Amino acid sequence: MKKLALSTLFVLALSLSFTSCRDTKKDSVDDAVEATEGAMEEAGKAMDEAVEASGDAVEKAGEAIKKTGEAVK
Repeated sequence: MKKLALSTLFVLALSLSFTSCRDTKKDSVDDAVEATEGAMEEAGKAMDEAVEASGDAVEKAGEAIKKTGEAVK
């Protein structure tokens, strides 16, 4: 009888531990999704800024080439 009670208690504890882990994994997945979304937004903003900076650099380089060409004439 003692073994039956201990076995039942062990199975109950084991099943509860698996159930609680399952809920935790869902929460951690949700947190990871939110963090990924935030990182993607920041990466998009950084890419936009890099494109703008590249465009400005190209314009300045074009102006410098024109000035150099005029100075050579």
